Amino acid sequence: MAQVRTPDRADGRTEPITAATPFLPADDDFHTPPDDNPFWTETTWWSFNVPDRKLGGWLHAAFHTNRGTVTWRVYVWDPSGATPEQLPYCKVVSDVPVTDPTPDLRDITIPGGGFSVRMLRPLRDYRIEFNDAEADFAVRLTYQGVHEPRRFTPGEPPFMEHTHLDQLGHVTGELVLSGQSVPIDCYSIRDRSWAPRGGPPAPPREKTSGQTTDESTRVRHPGGPRWREIERERGRGRIQYIFGHAGADTGFLAFVRVADGNAEGFAPLNHGWLLRDGRFELLDKSASRMKNYRDPVTGWGSHMDVQLRDVTGRAMVAEGMAVSHICERGGGSTALMCWDIDGKVGWGEDQDIWHPKHFARMHAALAEQAPPAPQVSQVPQAPDHH
Repeated sequence: MAQVRTPDRADGRTEPITAATPFLPADDDFHTPPDDNPFWTETTWWSFNVPDRKLGGWLHAAFHTNRGTVTWRVYVWDPSGATPEQLPYCKVVSDVPVTDPTPDLRDITIPGGGFSVRMLRPLRDYRIEFNDAEADFAVRLTYQGVHEPRRFTPGEPPFMEHTHLDQLGHVTGELVLSGQSVPIDCYSIRDRSWAPRGGPPAPPREKTSGQTTDESTRVRHPGGPRWREIERERGRGRIQYIFGHAGADTGFLAFVRVADGNAEGFAPLNHGWLLRDGRFELLDKSASRMKNYRDPVTGWGSHMDVQLRDVTGRAMVAEGMAVSHICERGGGSTALMCWDIDGKVGWGEDQDIWHPKHFARMHAALAEQAPPAPQVSQVPQAPDHH
């Protein structure tokens, strides 16, 4: 599996990469890894939703370039269940050999029966297809980018080492579910990233003079409910990625800095955009924040308040309600969200990523503080007179 590009230097640029550096058409193809790290990974991810069914869908592939393999997954979820075995459709195929010596992510059918991606217009329009005849399942999507792909500031969490591309698109087409045709017409996100990913954790930093090993130092801003304190612990690998759009002219996307949240439950947003009247602007990281509320039964997000401001001073308020979830690995979940965005109805996701042990601790604390379920009293029955 050969590559033809070095990361972010296809055109010989030598200036520093910033949030304003545009992506190039070649960035939708593979990049040459800088070394032989076996965890170097390139991803391609496409999402869609069907609001009237409260259904979300993903097509995702992670290419492990130096190992010459790909792991891909396709699934849809709805309120009928959240774990892989409960989903309307779920297929994951791991570590499939990539035998093509010069694969091109702009025109590829992923090995092992995976989905296909065909570029129609560079950095804008694509055709994505997948078919599983045995399951009477298929996805046929046309993705039309609303804007040029967005890059966020390198070297800031969570983009410490990797390049990440986000783009809003108008997604149309067809889902075939158990043989039934379901039309798709939504606005959702695609993204790509390339970097080392999924390897062993970095060694702990050396402690400076006076530092302690007290676990309480993991919480930058102590206070508030215990479950929120546990959620804010640093060094736990928490990532939260939220977005919602009401068409091509209104919406937002953001990464949440959970560990920097305060005792009142608000966490700052340090990457993303605000879209109003068709104009995208980067978020003001000092004035954008989110507060999440969780279901004590599952621990998953149930609803969310988002307060945004962009770098030009425009403000936006969004409130989201989770309508269905998928939980792949026993920790957090991805929720399909119905948003009220300044009075407009939008749709998107809350990707709530946890290490399972960290999530279990938070969930236990949340369940402890949850009020007991109300007891339903029996109403006396009136005598039956005949």
